[in-house]
Amino acid sequence: MLIEAERSRLLLVDFQARLFPAMTQSPPGLLPRLTLLVRAARLLTIPVVVTRQYPQGLGPLLPELAEILPDDAYRADKMTFSCCADADIAPVFADDRDQILISGIETHVCVLQTAFDLASRGKIPYVLADGCASRDPLHHAQALERLGREGVRIASIESTVFEWLRGADHVRFRELAREIRDLPKTMAGA
Repeated sequence: MLIEAERSRLLLVDFQARLFPAMTQSPPGLLPRLTLLVRAARLLTIPVVVTRQYPQGLGPLLPELAEILPDDAYRADKMTFSCCADADIAPVFADDRDQILISGIETHVCVLQTAFDLASRGKIPYVLADGCASRDPLHHAQALERLGREGVRIASIESTVFEWLRGADHVRFRELAREIRDLPKTMAGA
């Protein structure tokens, strides 16, 4: 049940310049958490896939994420809501990495459909609740509830990073623990 770095792949869904500002930014501090997540994946050599939905209309990837992505991140544009329904993206998930960590927008559309499609293909999707958002907070909450009810695992960015590290003796622990400590607190933790 634990998330293992060597089994993980990070999927960033549609964090785009014109779409992102329309999100409720719920939970608070979404961008700093995403930055931590991408930096941790890069430092721990976890493969990253990043998508853009209809970039002509929704714009480029957020510059804050684009500048910190690993050089070997798989980048793809799509018109489908589910990443698995896109012929250029689906083959990326054909390898042995079975734990797919999903962070994206919107939770109730592209994230939900992708998670269900990955599960139907034998993968283990983990939706990062504090790494996803929707324009309407109710849609975000309902999507998380539905995903969990249907057997998709829900996790947080902080717990994911600590599971990837496994212990305080990891060579990257101090660096990442410092970044985690400096993250803004969620409303529940404030």
